[in-house]
Amino acid sequence: MKKYFIILILLASFSCQTQKPANQSLFNGIDLTGWHVDVPAMDSNPDTVNPFVVRDSMLVSLGTPGGHLITDSIYKNYRLDIEYRFAGKPGNCGVLVHSSTPRALYKMFPKSLEVQMMHENAGDFWCIVEDIKVPEMEERRGPREEWGITEGKKRRILNLTDGSENPVGEWNNMVIECFGNEVKVWVNGDLVNHGYDCTADKGQIAVQAEGSEVEFRKLELTPIDKLTETDESVD
Repeated sequence: MKKYFIILILLASFSCQTQKPANQSLFNGIDLTGWHVDVPAMDSNPDTVNPFVVRDSMLVSLGTPGGHLITDSIYKNYRLDIEYRFAGKPGNCGVLVHSSTPRALYKMFPKSLEVQMMHENAGDFWCIVEDIKVPEMEERRGPREEWGITEGKKRRILNLTDGSENPVGEWNNMVIECFGNEVKVWVNGDLVNHGYDCTADKGQIAVQAEGSEVEFRKLELTPIDKLTETDESVD
């Protein structure tokens, strides 16, 4: 009998060790529980329309007024799986990772690293009072002496591909992996960026309202213990 219980304990331990990490949806499809809004225009006019709404079980960024929808929680070492599309005219939006100090740039953007969703530029990095390195930095960021992480500096780091986005109106899949000081980004299965030596390794996650209406039907987070290799599928 004693041997039987030992075997059961060992099997239970093995099961716990091999169990895959649980996925966590950051959006419940009903309301904005787990998030808070930071829209500067609301400071002076409490009647300002909230640019983040729930519509048809989707999270929608209306684009204006400008601001951010920010998770209440801080996250580290994760994969963020996003499905999004421009609901009307294509334009600008983004997801911020490692977000912290509010309104650190232009009295609008929180300290963070932006993963760009702007139409035809999805996967660019924008440094927002945080920094990151990529291969071929001067080719992708411009002259070294102009680099910076604050107003007036070259904060944009170009992505690696053209044509990875689907036509306007169709759904796009973006996967962002943050592990340690590295960030990897895929758009519709294409690896579009990979940065290292990021100056932050954890923080809140934020969605932008930046001029264009964007629908999100999936914002799913999974803890990871390593980055996906370049030749592995992220599906």
